[in-house]
Amino acid sequence: MERRKLGSTQLEVTELGFGGAPLGNLYYAISNAESDAALQQVWDSGIRYFDTAPQYGSGLSEHRLGHFLREQPRSEFVLSTKVGKLLTPTRNMAEPDEVWFVDPLPNAVHYDYSYDGIMRSIDHSLHRLGTSHIDIAHFHDLDRIVLGDEFDKYFKQAMESGYRALEELKQQGVIDAISLGVKQWQVCAEALEFGEFDCFMLQDSYTLLDFDALDFLNTCVEKNISVLQAGPFSSGILVKGIVPGAKYNYSDAPPEIIARVEKLSALCSEFNVPLPAAALQFPLRHQAIASVVTGMRKPEHVQQNVAWFNLDIPQDFWDALKQQGLIPQGAY
Repeated sequence: MERRKLGSTQLEVTELGFGGAPLGNLYYAISNAESDAALQQVWDSGIRYFDTAPQYGSGLSEHRLGHFLREQPRSEFVLSTKVGKLLTPTRNMAEPDEVWFVDPLPNAVHYDYSYDGIMRSIDHSLHRLGTSHIDIAHFHDLDRIVLGDEFDKYFKQAMESGYRALEELKQQGVIDAISLGVKQWQVCAEALEFGEFDCFMLQDSYTLLDFDALDFLNTCVEKNISVLQAGPFSSGILVKGIVPGAKYNYSDAPPEIIARVEKLSALCSEFNVPLPAAALQFPLRHQAIASVVTGMRKPEHVQQNVAWFNLDIPQDFWDALKQQGLIPQGAY
């Protein structure tokens, strides 16, 4: 699988990346054997960028991913995790940070973007992952969608305190790249005023249904900052299409999104292009995007995503998307 250089670092990530949320029992529980089977298929498919977070199953995803990756040559893959959500063991089962993680480990999640909190978070992640270093550290969910009224407090804490911790860890070689993993590109733009970032991970911010981040992506190209695009399927609607209860950004799809997906599906049928294949390949047509990251919990999911990713889509299809106004003229 082809790799792309990550900003000005020496890291190279595969164009298709693995998102570790399903390993934390996202939506429903899986066994350790099922986790290993999925990861083995990911590895056999040539994917070498792996992303996880302490939040995913309150540490479960990091444990499972670390268990698998410890058997692989460390120089062959790129590993990222996230900081800002610190885990502490509890005597009783704690409430998960997000309700859609089923049967998490007995750890409580505390938001802490401070210098000390980031240092402890990285130290704990190194233990759970069983590795000597982490390639990319993302400030996790540092945006208004997640933090609401507390955003200003935590953003100030991250930029004035937590960033210094990541900067020191990078100088020490414990991490190689500093990033934000957020849902709002605007926060990344604000963060550039406080420090130097090697990359950003954006969720649902540049897909066939959302182009709001386009100008920001162009800025990233100018500054040699890579972007990792998570959530290319927009909560599944770009895989399942228009079905009862179709979701967009984790909520019921509004009428304007349903109408757009119907037009996309019609054009895909005309060119005999599966909608999920177009959704998976579209972000990488922008120069700023280094990898498209998606969660996969079963070997057959991996095989299907890789097939969609490798499908040869004619240029005429992309041109038709522009001609019909389904993507902006400056999209690629």
